[in-house]
Amino acid sequence: MSSRRCSRPACKRDAVCTLTYVYRDSTAVLGPLAAYVEPHCYDLCDGHAGRLTAPLGWDVVRLPVHPAEPLPAQADDLEALADAVREAAPAGSAEPVGQGVEVGRRGHLRVLRSSPTEPGTR
Repeated sequence: MSSRRCSRPACKRDAVCTLTYVYRDSTAVLGPLAAYVEPHCYDLCDGHAGRLTAPLGWDVVRLPVHPAEPLPAQADDLEALADAVREAAPAGSAEPVGQGVEVGRRGHLRVLRSSPTEPGTR
């Protein structure tokens, strides 16, 4: 896995955290390096993350980042949400069969076709 660089112009240091803006709440969230590069998120090095300020009236939420420790393979936030939904589902509910087969891609969006083994497909 190649390391990602800081998103700040002319900075060549390795990124250690990811900055995300939550416009609805006027909040900037600085947390551990995201598992995947996402549009509208910014990977920052330790120096730029430490000097981060937010616009007037905004809050900055700094989640714990441990750059000295190797990052374990972390579950994506969407996976964590799916796990929470599965735990809250009533007993005996059917598990999803699969996510389908990727048939196309445009930017960060994927086009999926249901796999032929799923019930109700042709």
